[in-house]
Amino acid sequence: MDLKITTLSGKDAGTLKLSDEVFGLEPREDILQRVVRWQLAKKQQGTHQVKGRADIARTGAKMYKQKGTGRARHSSARAPQFRGGGKAHGPVARSHEHDLPKKIRALGLKHALSAKAKSDKIVLVDELTLGEGKTKALAANFATLGLNNVLVIGGAEVDQNFARAARGLHNVDVLPVQGINVYDILRRGTLVLSKAAVEALEERFK
Repeated sequence: MDLKITTLSGKDAGTLKLSDEVFGLEPREDILQRVVRWQLAKKQQGTHQVKGRADIARTGAKMYKQKGTGRARHSSARAPQFRGGGKAHGPVARSHEHDLPKKIRALGLKHALSAKAKSDKIVLVDELTLGEGKTKALAANFATLGLNNVLVIGGAEVDQNFARAARGLHNVDVLPVQGINVYDILRRGTLVLSKAAVEALEERFK
C-alpha cells in the first residue's frame, strides 16, 4: 500500500510504501473490542467504597428483647435494613484489571492501524517539527491539511515546540510512537503519523 507523504504546510513530500502485515489486515471488531475493554479496565481507579455493617460506628446492643414485643426479631442496629446501618453488597475498593495475551494486544494494534488505513483516515507527515511553539501556527497547518480531530504519533521523542503548540488545540492528542494504543487510535477521527513513527511500527512488528 502506497501513501502520499505531505509536509505540515501541505506540500507534497513523496510517497511511502506501508507494510501489508501492519496496515493491510482485515479489521476484526471483536479483537478491537477486547483490547479497548482491557485498556479501559486498567484505567479504572477502583477506589469506590461504601461502609458495610462491620464498618458502622453504632451500638452493638440488642435493639429490644427477643420475645413478647409483637415485632420481628432484630439484634444489631447496624444491619442494612435500618437507617444508619451498613450497605449490603456495596462496592469495595478493588482492581478492575484483567489479563489479555500479548499476542492479542499486538494484533489489536495492527487491526486498529489497518482500520484507519482502510477508511483512508491516515495522514503521513515527513516531520512533526515547528520553529516555535505557537498554537496559532499549528492550527493554521492543520486547517490546510483539513485536520480537526486527530491523534498525532511522532518518533521516539516528540518535538517540544510541536507538543507545546498542540496543547491548546481541542480534539488533538500527541504521543511518541512508544505510547501508541488502540483506544486513542479509535477515539480520534484521523491518525497522523510521521515517517519515523511508520518505520518504528514496522520494525516493531517484523
